[in-house]
Amino acid sequence: MFDKSTYTNRREQLKKICKGGILFFPGNEESSMNYASNTYRFRQDSTFLYLFGIDLPGLAAVIDLETGEDTLYGNDLDIDDIIWMGTQPLMSENAAKAGINQTKPMSELKKDLQQAIQHKRSIKILPPYRGDHRIFLSAMLEVPVPHVSSFVSEELIKAVVSLREVKEEDEIAQIEFAIDVAYRMHTSMMKLAVPGTWEREIAGQMEGIALANGGMVSFPVILSIDGQTLHNHYHGNLLKEGRIVVADAGCESPLHYASDITRSVPVGGRFSQRQKEIYEIVLAANVNSINNVKPGIYNRELHLGAARTITEGLKAIGIMKGDTEEAVQQGAHALFFPHGLGHMLGLDVHDMESLGEKFVGYDETVTRSTQFGTAYLRLAKKLKPGFVFTIEPGIYFIPALIDLWKKEKKFEEFINYNKVDTYRDFGGIRIEDDILVTQTGCRVLGRPIPKTVGEIEGMMG
Repeated sequence: MFDKSTYTNRREQLKKICKGGILFFPGNEESSMNYASNTYRFRQDSTFLYLFGIDLPGLAAVIDLETGEDTLYGNDLDIDDIIWMGTQPLMSENAAKAGINQTKPMSELKKDLQQAIQHKRSIKILPPYRGDHRIFLSAMLEVPVPHVSSFVSEELIKAVVSLREVKEEDEIAQIEFAIDVAYRMHTSMMKLAVPGTWEREIAGQMEGIALANGGMVSFPVILSIDGQTLHNHYHGNLLKEGRIVVADAGCESPLHYASDITRSVPVGGRFSQRQKEIYEIVLAANVNSINNVKPGIYNRELHLGAARTITEGLKAIGIMKGDTEEAVQQGAHALFFPHGLGHMLGLDVHDMESLGEKFVGYDETVTRSTQFGTAYLRLAKKLKPGFVFTIEPGIYFIPALIDLWKKEKKFEEFINYNKVDTYRDFGGIRIEDDILVTQTGCRVLGRPIPKTVGEIEGMMG
């Protein structure tokens, strides 16, 4: 945990933003794999961590905006628990670490909430994203499960986003720790990416490095020679010369701050000329985007800038043609770059996504596009100092999408389908870094991970 003053200050800021009522935060519970006592590794709710810091199941917390009191609800362990788990701190001790003076057993929670409801006091919650949350909230609030959503507060959502989106120095240090671990994950991947290796061997090594450094992977490792599948979690291919390994992976720090890095490397350690041409286009989109980061710029502009770089690069090798601006405006580039440039990063790898992208990545000044490709942009709004986000352009040759667009004669004025067909076996390339917006520009966080053709080939030997 951070110092208790960190959590106290965060809650005090929240109290200044939200007006009246009770803020109710259920923590996460254990989740069973195949029978009740065989559970997945526990992961606390991120906003609960942000405000209270206590990384244990079986908790809930309430902030009373009228009295100013913060209350932690949870049960001390009994002897049966201690036999299996050892002696654990009391709830009062856990609460003190978060700067909370008042604790109550979980049996008191429903009574307190119902008393507030009887007194016509509003209870405000964040959107539940787990089924067990909805059932628990239904029981505590005494409403049918479908009616739980009526307690979700847009005011609270916006308040939490406004706090969590600007990272404190301690948070940045945690993210950089996670990126430094990701350095080891990705450089190990580079050394292992040789013909005859199974994808699962590399993915397992990467996950093991995360675990060995005190955290877990921040999302299931994406690693495949079929990099044209954007979130490919299948690890059953044997690496062969002439293929590209796309590895999108990160880890969590011990306090659950995430890293998210992608590197694309040639099996065997040497890029072919064709691979190098595509790689250099993606690298240019990545570097140009980073160089253009500054406070006040809309991230959508960075995304469209990356699309222009990709279009220009593909025109230079005969895959695209025509006017670049018109091609990007109409969305022709999305055949090769069908996702957004990046997303917020923090206590979640897609930070605060459970609160709704329309609040996290968009605001009253910018709305989501409906155009294929740009519609998948998770972060479009103006960048502020303290934002941490990813920049991850890519180029992919997706046979099913190529076939669909070719059949529809889509964007024939911008796409040379005959040339595209010669890349159907290529796969994909993505390059991703984690960026901090500063007062004057930006900083690429963490230890630099090999990224240029020369650096990657040098690391791979």
